[in-house]
Amino acid sequence: MLDIQYIRENPEKVQEGADKKQVDVDIDKLLKVDEKRRELIQKVEEIRAKKNKASKKIAEADEKEKKKIIKEMQKLDEENDGMEEKLKKKEEEFEKLMKKIPNPPLEDVPYGETDEDNKVIEQVGERPDFDFEPKDHLELGLMHDIIDTERGAKTSGARFTFLKGEAVQIQFALVSLALETLTEKGFVPIVTPVLIKPEMMEAMGYTERGRDEIFFVEKDNLFLAGTSEQVIGPMHADEIFEKDDLPKRYVGYSSCFRREAGSYGKDTRGILRLHQFDKVEMFSFTTPDESPKEHEFLFDLEKEMMKKLEIPHQLIDICSADLGDPAAKKYDIEAWMPGQKKYRETHSTSNCTDFQARRLNIRYRKEDGDLEHIHMLNGTLFAIGRILIAILENNQNEDGSIDIPEALHKYLPFKKIDQDEN
Repeated sequence: MLDIQYIRENPEKVQEGADKKQVDVDIDKLLKVDEKRRELIQKVEEIRAKKNKASKKIAEADEKEKKKIIKEMQKLDEENDGMEEKLKKKEEEFEKLMKKIPNPPLEDVPYGETDEDNKVIEQVGERPDFDFEPKDHLELGLMHDIIDTERGAKTSGARFTFLKGEAVQIQFALVSLALETLTEKGFVPIVTPVLIKPEMMEAMGYTERGRDEIFFVEKDNLFLAGTSEQVIGPMHADEIFEKDDLPKRYVGYSSCFRREAGSYGKDTRGILRLHQFDKVEMFSFTTPDESPKEHEFLFDLEKEMMKKLEIPHQLIDICSADLGDPAAKKYDIEAWMPGQKKYRETHSTSNCTDFQARRLNIRYRKEDGDLEHIHMLNGTLFAIGRILIAILENNQNEDGSIDIPEALHKYLPFKKIDQDEN
């Protein structure tokens, strides 16, 4: 959520930011509602002041005067009740309009109208030049009995799978690599809940234009997390950080759940787009001055991991229309996947500035003692299923065996998945 004072002072800039994100909002309407809301607040306060004044007079008044004052107070109560009801409705309308306003893109975000306008910054690493027709990850997974989508569908439905054998070991090798790397850099490892209260999910800014993607447990009034960042952010709701404690960095591991609404018929083969998957997620709380630098730091860690795993990839500067509501700036990394003959997203990192912190009331104490809303950032270190795809497809051999990246050897009892092992 944006600061209403900022919106009052910069209506054109806020409207321009929404337009760049292709989000339909009416800032003029919001400001009119805000003006009416403030008028009602003033009237309610005036009535309360009159009631307080009248209450003080009662103690000194005679019986005749008391009856007169009490009658006046009854009229004020009736007037106040009507005004309070009007104010409540206007506050609700104001809050609804405020929540529709997305976080404006930062100045250096490339303008775009669709995700096709995302900007490729750089392509890194050489794509494998196979002298045979490469298999996709599902063929390789079935060959080695490490991916079982058929039984996943039997037990749970479409877009669920079983990982088995070496695939499971590789998953936890990736987690070990992530934790070892990030704890050395001061990140606190956490395993997060996967169920979130609606008010916390809403405060993170994922429900205004993303609710269809989220699984909801109606009986318990809880959302299933689509990524652990949605839970990590609210950890510090209504808290105040001391400046010396920042940046506060977490690395979270959790299962994630997405409905994939609107994606039916797309990427249905294999494990690229599942309803349930696991992720290692970075999250940082920092000061406004440091957030651009912190964003580059998270992006550098993602790049470091891709280089360690020797996966060819490209770096993407996300355009304004593809940012989503909370993010003011976002980078993606897309891994080369030979089975699809294209790059596919495996990482993203976003600077959400103070957009989520205002909703969650998370602040820090500045050196002068004043309180200011903190900046919140997130970044995917591993979307494990997609990284597994990239490892399998880029390291396959003609006989179907798969070489394991050297960075994972220390965490595994094997350096290669051989064809004759399964």
